[in-house]
Amino acid sequence: MSRISRKLQKWTQEMLDLPQDLLFDLPRLTLIGNKELHIENHRGVRHFSEERLVLSLTQGSLEISGTGLAIQAIQSHEVTIIGTIHNIQYIGLGEKP
Repeated sequence: MSRISRKLQKWTQEMLDLPQDLLFDLPRLTLIGNKELHIENHRGVRHFSEERLVLSLTQGSLEISGTGLAIQAIQSHEVTIIGTIHNIQYIGLGEKP
């Protein structure tokens, strides 16, 4: 991303008071205890089992591990996971899981 684009995005965020997740297409995570996780702005499910979920993001992926994981609801850009969540890890581009 060019320097001008970054400055324009920063100016837009400040002037319009937009949240960064919306402006930069970042994931938004809402964790309720360790029993429910709501994720917005994902790009699809790469892997799912009762112990592990991997979601594609615009830049990288998100890995959730736990026990008894289940997808309670899924939409094109939102997913809700239930179960016992032990770990949430962001894996950026170029990083190995």
